[in-house]
Amino acid sequence: QVQLVESGGGLVQAGGSLRLSCAASGRTFSSYTMGWFRRAPGIRGALVAAISLGGSITYADSVKGRFTISSNNAKDTVYLQMNSLKPEDTGLYYCWYNDGYVDYWGQGTQVTVSS
Repeated sequence: QVQLVESGGGLVQAGGSLRLSCAASGRTFSSYTMGWFRRAPGIRGALVAAISLGGSITYADSVKGRFTISSNNAKDTVYLQMNSLKPEDTGLYYCWYNDGYVDYWGQGTQVTVSS
C-alpha cells in the first residue's frame, strides 16, 4: 500500500500563489507517476498536472504557463506551484500516485481562489 499525505491548500485572492506538496510513503515503487487531480462542482475529476519518475510532465491546458509540477524523487514527494491563480482553479485537489497498475489517492486539499 502507498499512503499519500498532502499539504499546502488554502484561501488566496485571484492572482496569488499557493504551493501544494504530496509525500508518498509505504510500499513505493521504482517506477511511478505522481500528480494532481481537481474536483469541483460540475467536474468529477480532472488532471491538473502529472510527472513521471523519468521526468515526463503533463499539464492541463488551463494551467499551462501558470502551474509548475516538480518532484523530489529521493523523498517520493511531488510539488505543485500554482501562480496567477484564478477563481476557476478553485476545487479539491487530490494527489495521485500510479505504480503502473494501481491508482492511489490522497485525502484531498482544498484550494479556494476568491475574486
